Formats: sequence, structure tokens, C-alpha cells
Amino acid sequence: MQNDIDEYFRDKLARSGYSKLEIHKTPLGTRVVIFAERPGMVIGRRGRSVKALTMDLENQFNLENPQIEVNQIPVPELNAQVMVQRIASGLIRGIHFRRAGYSVLRRVMKAGARGVEITIKGKITSQRARTEKFREGFVAKCGEPALLYVDHATVHVPRKSGVLGVTVKIMLPEGVLPDEVKFIPRPEPEDGELGEEELKEAIESPIDELMEEEPKTDKESA
Repeated sequence: MQNDIDEYFRDKLARSGYSKLEIHKTPLGTRVVIFAERPGMVIGRRGRSVKALTMDLENQFNLENPQIEVNQIPVPELNAQVMVQRIASGLIRGIHFRRAGYSVLRRVMKAGARGVEITIKGKITSQRARTEKFREGFVAKCGEPALLYVDHATVHVPRKSGVLGVTVKIMLPEGVLPDEVKFIPRPEPEDGELGEEELKEAIESPIDELMEEEPKTDKESA
């Protein structure tokens, strides 16, 4: 059910920068949260678009008392779904695939992403299908970093020559790799503790000097 609604919203709200949705069951009905780049286009003038979407959810998908909530995406350039839709809309309008790919790539990296990879497959400029990739930075391919810190999305673009497949992968700024080491500064010494310089001098001091500084016991003094 959620996948069908998500596909419906992708087609219906493509111009508004639709990203994803969340469905929550409540005692009053079903709460549907839509995340989009331009919430105003989702809501429409005087809420007409939201009312139409609510009726569609109730009639087509049989949701009980649906209530739509629209949230804005904080940084659209770091959302793979929004970026792949921009490339798709550019290709549909006839923009050259290299211009569309590099334009989105620069936007994503300027927003602070650690890396981005854009893949366009299909009959791009000739009758023979091929693959074009645009890369910058680092994008994790496998393991836990790829699952936690890589946002990816795919869309299919219909053209006269055939269908193009466009995929965008974004390595988020908060991504942490296993081989990265973070140094923690040494805390300031408390009362009675040796500082860094004093500790260094104590370690480098000859053993004979340390033995001479040791106080004599009662038996030795007797």
C-alpha cells in the first residue's frame, strides 16, 4: 500500500520536489506526512491541492480519514530523490545529459556532500545503449557506511529513442568511515597530577637520579 501511494505521489508531485512520505496510524485516522522541496505547490492555493490529494487517498487507496501533513526538506541538494528528479526533468526538456549531470553534481558538492555519483544508462545520443557516469568526492560502495550514510534514488525517463535510467548516490556530510581516526586533545592536569612537560621530564630522567631522590627508610637511617 505505501509503495503504491509513494509511486502515485512521485508522478503527481514531481514538480514540487517530492522526496518521500510517512504513514502513521492514529485513533483519529491515518496521518500521511509528505516531504517536499516546495511545500507551497503541494498545498496549492487555499489548500485545493491538499484537498484533492486527500480525496484521492480516501477513494483510490481506501485510507480511513486521511490527514496530510507537508514538511519541507531542509537541504534539497543532499536529497537523492530531489536531485534525480531534477536531472529527469532536464532530460525531458531536452537539456544535454552532460550539462544536466554536471549541474546537479556541482550543486550537491557545494551543499557539503562528501561525494556524489550520477549514472545515466540507455540510448543517450545514439541507437546503441551505453552508460555515462559523473563522479566527484568519495561514495561508499559497501559495508555499514554505504547503508547508513549514502542516499540513493533511481528514476526512469521516457524518450523517443527509449527509456533512460538515472541513478544518483550521495555520500552525506555526516558519513564516518572506519579508517578515519579522530584525535582527542589531552585534558588539563588536575591538582596533584603531573603535566605533560613534567611527565615527559620524569620519563626521560636517568634511573640513578630518581634513586638518589628517594627518601631513606628508618632501617637505612639506623
